[in-house]
Amino acid sequence: MPDYDVIVVGAGNAALAAAMSARENGADKVLVLEAATKGMRGGNTHWSGGILRFAFDNPRDIEPLLPGVEDEYLNFYEGVSPYTEDDFMGDLLRVTAGRTDPELSKVLVSNSKETVFWAKERGNIPMEPARSIAGVEVNGVVIWPKGAIVRAEHEGVGLSASWFKAAEADGCEIRYEATGRNLIQDKAGRVVGITVQEKGELKEVTANAVVLACGGFEANAQWRAQYLARPWDHAKVRGTRHNQGDGLRMAMEIGGMPCGQWSGRHSTPIDADWPDFADRKLTDKSNRLSYLYGVMINRNGRRFVDEGEDTQFYTYAKFGAAILDEPGGMAYQIFDQKTVHLLEPRYEYAKKPLKADTLEELVEMMDIDDKPQAMKTLNEYNAAAADDDNFDPSQKDGVSTSGLNPEKTNWGIRLDSPPYEAYAATGGITFTFGGLKINEDAQVIGTDWRVIPGLYTCGEMVGNLFHYNYPAGTGLVSGQVFGRIAGRNAAAEKG
Repeated sequence: MPDYDVIVVGAGNAALAAAMSARENGADKVLVLEAATKGMRGGNTHWSGGILRFAFDNPRDIEPLLPGVEDEYLNFYEGVSPYTEDDFMGDLLRVTAGRTDPELSKVLVSNSKETVFWAKERGNIPMEPARSIAGVEVNGVVIWPKGAIVRAEHEGVGLSASWFKAAEADGCEIRYEATGRNLIQDKAGRVVGITVQEKGELKEVTANAVVLACGGFEANAQWRAQYLARPWDHAKVRGTRHNQGDGLRMAMEIGGMPCGQWSGRHSTPIDADWPDFADRKLTDKSNRLSYLYGVMINRNGRRFVDEGEDTQFYTYAKFGAAILDEPGGMAYQIFDQKTVHLLEPRYEYAKKPLKADTLEELVEMMDIDDKPQAMKTLNEYNAAAADDDNFDPSQKDGVSTSGLNPEKTNWGIRLDSPPYEAYAATGGITFTFGGLKINEDAQVIGTDWRVIPGLYTCGEMVGNLFHYNYPAGTGLVSGQVFGRIAGRNAAAEKG
């Protein structure tokens, strides 16, 4: 008899969804292995903004997730637009340049709403509007970006805490400082357990099935250099330091097929003064995502992206990479008094911004190499910028510059209302896109194109969902969708 019915490796959102799903579907003994200490538990989930992107046809469909929301936000549902399955799929296809796996993305999108509702009930996860991250108030009504409305209460901290409380109450056993080293297979090739290094001792633990849910390799500098190339070997890590690629390594050692964009990653503009690994107490407060309302210049004094290409939820995951690839791996985000009130509250956690009454004075304060070029860039921007008559921060407004390369295609108004403010930003890495090939049942596929029996994966280890870019909030929902599927199917394994 095996020691457990199901072993789940990892303890983030996807892992605990898998564990809870396994218990729900008949697994009596479920073991969760967490490499971190109890005080550092939860994987990247703890550092996330907690946004849950899911499809719904009518704004009132989300009402059960947000009971009493109209007591806090008058006319709340007037600011909510439907986000249909076609909308969600269209966003995935657009930001991934059509590279998202058609079968897996369909599973994700079609199960997104039901799974978020399941997670709320199964994990007893309270939810709230994502107001500190999203939404712009216009004439007394908060206008919400499509698909980015609901988050776990208290963001990733609350999401992680809720999952742990529910899993423990449901009888899942959780071991800390327990790192998976090797998968164990029987003579038929079925995965029947795992070798665990637990507090200095190697142990073999057996099970009917194993679910790998221990994240990507973003905390592994050597793997970043190998697969992502420069300058990612010295990128700041936004989340846990424990995502070293152990699950990917273990699966590939027994023939699991690597899949997806191994040179791709979810990256984010963050405070340039952030430490190499994220401060657990400050969670996701490093993010600097209001660049669309200002101008970004690099150390050579030049703009390098269209800051107004789209709303931040469709550009931040690639603009973090763009910033890190600039000289010195940093840039300045510059705003004036017409837009500083639009900066999301997380800017309050930054080092105090540079502030000056003229752009010339502001540039002199910046740590950049070509200050004359910076002034030339800002003057050329203002000459090409539009009047602010049609400026609308709640949506892509088409207010564009004219004659620049690159243009700023939305929110392209002048910087002409002092005092001016500048925030230094760099690119942080959140998770990697390269993963394992799985089927619709979350089973890992081998390099022989056959299922590896007894082995499942979910969360950031799923390959081929994201390429180049990422719609905000999709990762957590993907973790829940495929975690639920993996746990359900793992529970049905009888060895």
